[in-house]
Amino acid sequence: MEKERNIPVLYLVVPCYNEEEVIERSADVLGGKMRRLMEEGKIAPGSKVMFVNDGSKDNTLYLLHRIAEQDRLYSVVSLAGNYGHQSAILAGMMTARNYADAVVTVDADLQQDIEALDKFLACYMAGSEVVYGVRNDRHTDGFFKKSTATLYYGLMHLLGSRVITNHADYRLMSKKALDALSEYEETNLFLRGLIPTMGFASDVVYFDVKEREAGHSKYTFSKMMTLALDGITSMSVRPLRMISALGFIVFLFSIGMGIYCLADWASGSTVPGYTTTLIVSLLLGGVTLLALGIMGEYIGKIYMETKHRPRYIIDTVVWKEDQESGPH
Repeated sequence: MEKERNIPVLYLVVPCYNEEEVIERSADVLGGKMRRLMEEGKIAPGSKVMFVNDGSKDNTLYLLHRIAEQDRLYSVVSLAGNYGHQSAILAGMMTARNYADAVVTVDADLQQDIEALDKFLACYMAGSEVVYGVRNDRHTDGFFKKSTATLYYGLMHLLGSRVITNHADYRLMSKKALDALSEYEETNLFLRGLIPTMGFASDVVYFDVKEREAGHSKYTFSKMMTLALDGITSMSVRPLRMISALGFIVFLFSIGMGIYCLADWASGSTVPGYTTTLIVSLLLGGVTLLALGIMGEYIGKIYMETKHRPRYIIDTVVWKEDQESGPH
């Protein structure tokens, strides 16, 4: 039996990329919630809001530095370049795990209901090492995004991934879970699928998604597609097995066509064969190109993994803390 947990030091990890329109509002809302949680005795003094600047090209970093210099509740980790959303989250979690008992990752646009933190903490105190934030519905999404998201989660489950439907990256992880995550060395990160495979005690908190308060989403269609491909190729080898199955089916089809053609020849039938030849050629050509494309994705992932390049590089850190704790 695990002993009763103490009130945790909580760090909010907030990845940011070109969020100058909303970042000051985000700091006010997140900081206000953290202060209320400390006043209510749900989190311990020393808890922080940690912004991770993912190579922003606007004034986001300047605003973050100003916020952190004025209030020690906030800290800033700035990456040397734009490494992507997943790497920015990982950089924040790996930095925060040395000083926090629990870490919650949340987006800077304030669409994820920050009031759900109370439920996250209740699950943590009850023994959960990981708590997933799951949106109640997708009413804020357009028809295209809603439809593609539904298809994507269905495909991921079909391929054997343990990704949680309608869970983005709003989650709590304990120090124990973060220490275990640090042992994973994948370059191609897909945290939504990776973390559920760790096996720790977990729980789910449902929340409503709000409209974005300012600015516009920086998660473009191409970035969503890249994340989707990373999710599929990082968490499952079933597409390769499906290629083998498809190849076997085409092989059987080819044998059947061969027998059919021999039977026609033996009976003396005159068959022009143009249409049949064209259809078979297109079918085989399409299957071959599809197979090569899928295999290429996996080979590309292997290529990147073998390089062992760092997943992120931290450029600067702004951190105000007591002398006995925190980075210098």
